[in-house]
Amino acid sequence: MAVLKQRTVASAQTVKGLALHTGNNVTLTVKPAAPNTGYIFKRLDLADEPTVAVHIDNVKQVERATTLGEGSVKIHTVEHLLSALRGFGIDNALIELDANEPPIGDGSGRIYAELLTAAGSMEQDAVVTFYELRDPVRVTGKDGAYMVAWPSDKFEVAATNANHLGKHTQFLNYTLDTATYAREIAQARTFVFYEEVQVLQEKGLIKGGSIENAIVIQGDTIVCREPLRYQDEFVRHKILDIIGDLALFPQRLKASIYASKPSHALNVELAKAIQKQYRAYVSGLMPIENIPMGEGGLDINEVMKILPHRYPFLLVDRVVKFEGQTKAIGQKSVTINEPFFQGHFPSHPIMPGVLQVEAMAQVASILLLRASESPGKIGYFMSADKVKFRRPVVPGDVLMINVELTKARGKIGKANGFCTVNGDIVSEGELMFALIG
Repeated sequence: MAVLKQRTVASAQTVKGLALHTGNNVTLTVKPAAPNTGYIFKRLDLADEPTVAVHIDNVKQVERATTLGEGSVKIHTVEHLLSALRGFGIDNALIELDANEPPIGDGSGRIYAELLTAAGSMEQDAVVTFYELRDPVRVTGKDGAYMVAWPSDKFEVAATNANHLGKHTQFLNYTLDTATYAREIAQARTFVFYEEVQVLQEKGLIKGGSIENAIVIQGDTIVCREPLRYQDEFVRHKILDIIGDLALFPQRLKASIYASKPSHALNVELAKAIQKQYRAYVSGLMPIENIPMGEGGLDINEVMKILPHRYPFLLVDRVVKFEGQTKAIGQKSVTINEPFFQGHFPSHPIMPGVLQVEAMAQVASILLLRASESPGKIGYFMSADKVKFRRPVVPGDVLMINVELTKARGKIGKANGFCTVNGDIVSEGELMFALIG
């Protein structure tokens, strides 16, 4: 597979217009940025021209739009521009503006699709960083709203828009593609229900709103400057917003997302949950320090003196430590070189759950063999009860194998075991085995 390089705009391009919520007239320019910059907003209207980085940690408000800020400097309603940048495959951009909110255009992302088309793009000397979701993530909102993200090898969104009146319910499944984004998603306009207009105005919002830049829904009547651009324009705009809000996560994301009644608040909660998972994953990649050896544990050579297992069925790289005669923690570093990944599965490698149980049994065997002073024997399974698999184990994971002997009488042993990755339990069970040989 070809390595994908980062991209920025090939030339600076400017657009002018009215901001939706503040009502300000604003001039916005998108300029090239260096590799690994991400997206940076720059306020030209303020002293020292401060900047605000696009990052989930910088979200300040999520009511009817997404607002970013650093210190006292804020940028409102960033989602349409961010959606277009992500939709056009732009990884790095400097965004200069002379007010605190980008122009709304006609309420869709068309203004930014045209801007980026005019700017063009150019490849940079840096590789795109993807984060492929490791585990499912779910967040919930008000009135039954929720979003779920699953691991995937691409970025796709399935969304259901269902309003509080039970009308205009729409569904669409869209896979992000730079070849189709401008045509399928960017032109979908924002919308508002008539009964919400006064409430929003009383909150000081939509000062620049009109049927020139929004669709107004009043019962069964749809009021807008031009006819609907799609039969399902409302849910397409929801997907536009989801793409933009998830661009707050600083890497390109590989995930399959389902959203029911999404909102900016819910989109941002999902982005935060993904960021939390990502940070836990990265911290788990750090080397384990101060692993006790000698009396406190066993290296691989010492493990092989006790266990008769050998490649490809030795599933314990070391014993990290013993706790008395009944507890032990083993470690298995899972790599793509494991022979079982050839068939389980070629396009989505997952460590078979039965091998995680086997790893627990091997650590338990070490405990029992040490207690019986009979190294070289083989532990035969007699039963495995209450076995549960809680999440996939994939290449790059470090499996920590925790075992406690609950019975060790003669040649029969019973043990409770569980395996963790990054501190999260991935599998567990109760084992009974016999030593033979």
